[in-house]
Amino acid sequence: MAEVLVLVDHVDGAVRKPTLELLTLARRIGDPVAVALGAGAEATAGVLGEHGAVKVLTSDAPEFADYLVVPKVDALQAAFDVVGPVAVLVVSSAEGKEIAARLALRTGSGIITDATDLEAGEQGPVATQAAFAASYTTKSRVSRGVPVITVKPNSAPVEPATAAGAVEALTVSFSDGATGTKVTSRTPRESTGRPELTEAAIVVSGGRGVNGAENFPLIEALADSLGAAVGASRAAVDAGWYPHTSQVGQTGKSVSPQLYIASGISGAIQHRAGMQTSKTIVAVNKDAEAPIFDLVDYGVVGDLFTVVPQLTEEINTRKG
Repeated sequence: MAEVLVLVDHVDGAVRKPTLELLTLARRIGDPVAVALGAGAEATAGVLGEHGAVKVLTSDAPEFADYLVVPKVDALQAAFDVVGPVAVLVVSSAEGKEIAARLALRTGSGIITDATDLEAGEQGPVATQAAFAASYTTKSRVSRGVPVITVKPNSAPVEPATAAGAVEALTVSFSDGATGTKVTSRTPRESTGRPELTEAAIVVSGGRGVNGAENFPLIEALADSLGAAVGASRAAVDAGWYPHTSQVGQTGKSVSPQLYIASGISGAIQHRAGMQTSKTIVAVNKDAEAPIFDLVDYGVVGDLFTVVPQLTEEINTRKG
């Protein structure tokens, strides 16, 4: 069967959930061959094999940590040359999309970004995307070269499927540009104990209606009761009520959780562009004419300062 390259997103050998989703999608169009790079690469083989990877190509060269994305592009291209895949799948993060774009350029291939689904087609893989702020759904395929596709997190279920997961060392020759930009320092991200926003199955977001940083604990309490990530609209972020790293929207992060709860968010097109592909959307807003109600599955017209605490209390009661 044809092979599909999957670039592994991991931290010191701990594979992140979006990679396991990629393996599920890859099995629809071929045999997944995982490419794991950096410290702990070989340690990923066990979980990758449990989720369908027939091979795991590894390289732990120091260049992957010391420099920016070009070393990873060099490694992915080396894997591309060795395997001759029918497609390349990458997680649709900022770094992932840059790696994918560079690889597509090098290989003379077409690229599809932010796919939300993938299926086999007679003329190659067919990707589903959301277009025009998710107002439309499109199906696309690459007509030139080998498809390079980035996939949004939470686009597919994680489905275990035992495979060999045989580890093979990947020989990488780094290009002159690989060491052009060096990482001089790193600051660990402060952990909130909540899921990563773009990977979370549930996201609870607050907007202008929260009316101040001092009121965001209401949003956090609801999120914690659900084991959810916390997001914020651009208005809330620009006002300094919540960190920019939590902004959901066209100029923030794009999320696609199973459940998205919007509290005090009017539903401007900029925000909708970042969350409209959520599977189930619930909104709480005291303005019955707010645009957010045009796309929700469930809408609550009411004051969030009354509704959100009651919802949190009910969830905690049922959990208890």
